Amino acid sequence: MQHTKKAVVAGVALLTAFTLAGCAGGNGGGSGDGAADPAACAPSDGKVTLDFTSWIPGIEDAAKMWNEENPDIQVKVQTGPNGNSGTYASFFSQLEAGNAPDLGQIEYDALSSFRVQDGLEDLSACKDVVAAKDEFIPWTWNQVTLGSDGVYGIPQDSGPMALFYRSDLFKENNIAVPTTWDEYKEAAKEVRKAGGYITNFSTADINQFAGLVWQTGGDWFANDGKEWKVNLTGDESKKVADYWQDLIDEDLVSTYPAWTEEWNNAYNSGKVWSWNSAVWGANSISSGAPDTAGKWSVAPSPQWAAGEKASGNWGGSSVAVFKGTKHPYEAAKFALWLNTSEEALTALNKSANIYPATTEGLKLPSLQEGVEFYGGQKIYDVFAQAAAEVNPDFVWGPTMTQTYADVSDGFQKAASGQGTLLEALESAQTKTVDALKAQSIPVAE
Repeated sequence: MQHTKKAVVAGVALLTAFTLAGCAGGNGGGSGDGAADPAACAPSDGKVTLDFTSWIPGIEDAAKMWNEENPDIQVKVQTGPNGNSGTYASFFSQLEAGNAPDLGQIEYDALSSFRVQDGLEDLSACKDVVAAKDEFIPWTWNQVTLGSDGVYGIPQDSGPMALFYRSDLFKENNIAVPTTWDEYKEAAKEVRKAGGYITNFSTADINQFAGLVWQTGGDWFANDGKEWKVNLTGDESKKVADYWQDLIDEDLVSTYPAWTEEWNNAYNSGKVWSWNSAVWGANSISSGAPDTAGKWSVAPSPQWAAGEKASGNWGGSSVAVFKGTKHPYEAAKFALWLNTSEEALTALNKSANIYPATTEGLKLPSLQEGVEFYGGQKIYDVFAQAAAEVNPDFVWGPTMTQTYADVSDGFQKAASGQGTLLEALESAQTKTVDALKAQSIPVAE
């Protein structure tokens, strides 16, 4: 993505005063009390219409509920592809052109990229936002403060990972549900003999791979308050890369492009039997593979050693207010309602399996029920366990959008036999360091 010189300079100036320490769930991050001028979050005069861009299924229905109750603050929803599939590129272009929407869906791992480009309103001037801090699970709140005294979004959900699997196919073929990654590879061989693939390895959505590294105890970025350290090729990343490279080399996994009809058909037809994914993946499967209703179950993610209990996190989003909005007060008010009210959280859980970021949200009646598509299993009990096993200190860097793109380029080549996953990470490591230096962001060699 191209950015104007003005935007880059703004980002550099920002980092001069604030080095983005502990970007994702580190120990930093204040409430924002007194950090911004209260006048920056004053109510607008008259009726207000807010533009909101998101990719969450059914979010327009939640906005409709808001609109019916708030005639003076109306929200117009525009939907698009998920962030790294095009929406973030649109956001950056709109920010450059000065016509960004008032609000946008931004995943936690991308917030720092927008922060560096000075594209987000600091909501710490909004008293209601500051007062809501304790309603959120602490590590999700840290995600939106980015280690500062500001608040750059309202947490919406988290993405603890677990194993979705075709329980009918595993049972019919006498294949035990794997509890370790070694068992998963052995199961993959049996699935292949039966004519299927145990899973699909995504070469485009690198968030999944990052979640697997997260589970393994790895970390791609670190910040000591002075400079960034980039470590895409640490021992944990190598371990994950080598494991999946073996599965690719042995033709034990498919490599269909994620979020495509080809991908959907692979799951809907029974060609692919499992997916180690985030809690929101429950909706991806039910919507993409409707013919398989009642045939899926959820189990804890395979572990690297028997008896371990560790989970990765994939995704999780915030609703951010973009720089330049004329209505920060109203935008913040809507974002808070969307992500804290029981009616909105219930609607989003039912339409998109959103896993709330508030402590009360995790007690929603809908999260205590069995899910019909998954044979009546109470799948959220599995994800609740996984959520407690996620390391909250995984750090995201300030150029994740570009880092993901660089890793994806290499992964796509590796999937076609041109290079390896590890070589892709090594190349992305170099490119990420170069990108940080190009923006005058301090980086350790």
